[in-house]
Amino acid sequence: MDESMNVGLQEELISDLTAELEGEATFNATVLKTKIVGAIREVRTARKYPAYYTDKQIQSDLYGFYSNIRNIALYDYNRLGAEFEKSHNENSVSRTYEDREKLFYGVLPLTRV
Repeated sequence: MDESMNVGLQEELISDLTAELEGEATFNATVLKTKIVGAIREVRTARKYPAYYTDKQIQSDLYGFYSNIRNIALYDYNRLGAEFEKSHNENSVSRTYEDREKLFYGVLPLTRV
């Protein structure tokens, strides 16, 4: 998998999410980038591109899932320190999380295995 082809998408997502998150005291640009790269990989894997798809076609297709990728990266970034947590109550605050798989809504494979 050639990650260099995702540079434009990756940089756009980094810019978008950095603008949203950089005011937070716990903001970490390196971790955010890692979550973005991971989200791109997951969507790319979920799409199961046929062997005949060119890198340019894949890149173009991935841009169609910009919102999904952004939301997956943001979801993963915001759950730092709470990985696999089922329940959390603190100072009368109770948190529950949306099912992560719902963030892949509309990301359908192009081919069957």
